[in-house]
Amino acid sequence: MLQQFYIFRKLYYALAILLGIIIMGVFGFHFVEGYTFEEAFYMTIITVSTVGFSEVRPLSQAGRMFTSFLIITSFGTFAYAASVITGYVLDGEFQKHLKTLRINRNLKKMKNHIIVCGYGRNGKQAVEELKDHNLDFLVIEQDQNIIDELSLNKDINAIYGDATSDETLEAAGIHKAKALITTLPNDADNLFVVLTARALNQNILIISRASKDSSDKKLRVAGANNVI
Repeated sequence: MLQQFYIFRKLYYALAILLGIIIMGVFGFHFVEGYTFEEAFYMTIITVSTVGFSEVRPLSQAGRMFTSFLIITSFGTFAYAASVITGYVLDGEFQKHLKTLRINRNLKKMKNHIIVCGYGRNGKQAVEELKDHNLDFLVIEQDQNIIDELSLNKDINAIYGDATSDETLEAAGIHKAKALITTLPNDADNLFVVLTARALNQNILIISRASKDSSDKKLRVAGANNVI
């Protein structure tokens, strides 16, 4: 529940601001002008949205003061709330966050899957092979732009994080995974991933990329079953 709130917090804040403005306007017009709640709601909407429709009936001096106060307080906040809500719906943010929640739920159920560290050229090739064989996999990527792109791809589960850290590998389900493929561009990083993964799961199959021939032996000593 807390994770869901964190992901949608901007949307929740925007909705709370919007609701707060409407409630303030409705009760204000109701008590200051004696409007019914329907009339007060109508007046609130046309005031904060600045559409310029006519009032329900002429305002008293107190009503004009309250209307001025409502316009001033709602001018920026209403625009902010509307832009956030529109962004979530039209810019794909809502879909991205829904997929993040789905991935997090799937991670709790996932087992005997394959972890792919890095989504560069080699990582993409590994993912395509796994997809062709209908194998369950999860991508760990440290580039937020790539994560944003992958969040729009329903066929690829990916999480943001540093694959060399215990916390990220544990979040990816390293204890339940059957294999790990590390395709990071730096051999030192791949070596660290291999060491960390082997320490966390003694039985996992580890395949590592190596850009230099001299790294082959080091990666195998660290715990890699195969080096490419």
